[in-house]
Amino acid sequence: MLESDFTKSHIVITSDIEAEFERLNDVLKPNRVVGFITEDEFKIEHARAAIAEAYISESQTKYIILGSSNFNAVSQNSLLKVLEEPPRNIEFIILSSSTSNLLPTVRSRLPIFKGKKEHKVYEIEFSLARINYSDIFEFLKKVAKLKKSEAKSLVEALYHRATVVDELILTKMQLENFDRAYRLLELNARAQSVFALILMSFAGDKNAA
Repeated sequence: MLESDFTKSHIVITSDIEAEFERLNDVLKPNRVVGFITEDEFKIEHARAAIAEAYISESQTKYIILGSSNFNAVSQNSLLKVLEEPPRNIEFIILSSSTSNLLPTVRSRLPIFKGKKEHKVYEIEFSLARINYSDIFEFLKKVAKLKKSEAKSLVEALYHRATVVDELILTKMQLENFDRAYRLLELNARAQSVFALILMSFAGDKNAA
């Protein structure tokens, strides 16, 4: 990340949110930095506090840093307006362990930078361009016991497989299914149901054959 990137609102994906916050605190000096960092879940009350802080007038740039390994959908939705139209001299930095923790509407408003991140790499062994019902059945058996964070990472891996490896142009329905998958996982939906939703749209897509 270039030094100039720190002057504007952005998202940083990092495996060590606390360490990244401390680093930014040093880098952004002498500007004022206000952090809302949570270990468990970034909730609506954290979002409201951050929004209130944003509307405290400042004569110089103030950075509001929001950090968590789990941002719930309600808190993110409440932040959309202030992220898109922040008050004068206010910049937001969001620290997250994964892009899948953030809604597409949040990701679309801010540039994303990758920090140091250690994570399990998922390799998709089948091609989504030629997936069949047997592939889907075997895959769904393997994901039955995935944790929420693991399931979100696997959704990312499937998206990467489809768009980068298989070079597919996704239909509107397929794109919506990926976005819907994040929301369903946030609501603790069964991983098998979520992945069935994604994969069946490829098996039934004649253009993907």
